[in-house]
Amino acid sequence: MITDFIRGFGYLFRGLALVRQPGLRRFVVVPLLVNILLFGVGVGYLAHEFSLWMERLTGWLPDWLDWLSWILWPLFALTVLVVVFYTFSILANLIAAPFNSVLAARAEALLRGQPPQGSDASLLAEALRTIGSELRKLGYLLLWMIPLLILFIIPGINLIAPVAWGLFGMWMLALEYADYPMGNHGLLFPQVRERARSRRWLALGLGAGILLMSMIPVLNFLAMPVGVCAATALWVDHFRDSATKPT
Repeated sequence: MITDFIRGFGYLFRGLALVRQPGLRRFVVVPLLVNILLFGVGVGYLAHEFSLWMERLTGWLPDWLDWLSWILWPLFALTVLVVVFYTFSILANLIAAPFNSVLAARAEALLRGQPPQGSDASLLAEALRTIGSELRKLGYLLLWMIPLLILFIIPGINLIAPVAWGLFGMWMLALEYADYPMGNHGLLFPQVRERARSRRWLALGLGAGILLMSMIPVLNFLAMPVGVCAATALWVDHFRDSATKPT
């Protein structure tokens, strides 16, 4: 379990090495620009609006409950950060999905020592189907997001809410990026989930690495292309020939 988690986490460094390869650099540009634009807007908006949100929140409380703001502040801040992070992550991946599929295809060809199959234009046209996959992932995210958000408002249980969100974030990021190389081979999102569950801790380790990178300023702009390449390497090494039935 721990060994698989650490091994999965280590694929983040494989991804970092792959995005620097001459044959892949040009496919990194679009996902990188999308990430910079959307997360730049998201952080700017959050910084501008956050103090106003908190003023409104504390303004609703009577004076004798001012002490409660010390509890509500971190809970509300964490909730807002989680929602904004996932919203902008999904939007960024939705826009960049076709380009991420092309990047995954080129990265897999490089890892397997094979010549690239098809032109960039043909791969991009074929990859447009990934937008539908992104929408299915969005539905899966919303299905779990509502009960997880409810955890924050249940006394006692809200103490484990950040841990639950952290684990869910790792799992969701693993599925998000594993879907690109697997989708290139015709696997649908339910099959991607089954394949990931077959090596759950390996997938969670990959998701943890991407999540950590997403939280580091500047490096977080590279999280998308690095995640695609890391997941592709994991697919080639472990998931490509694994059984689709979960263990």
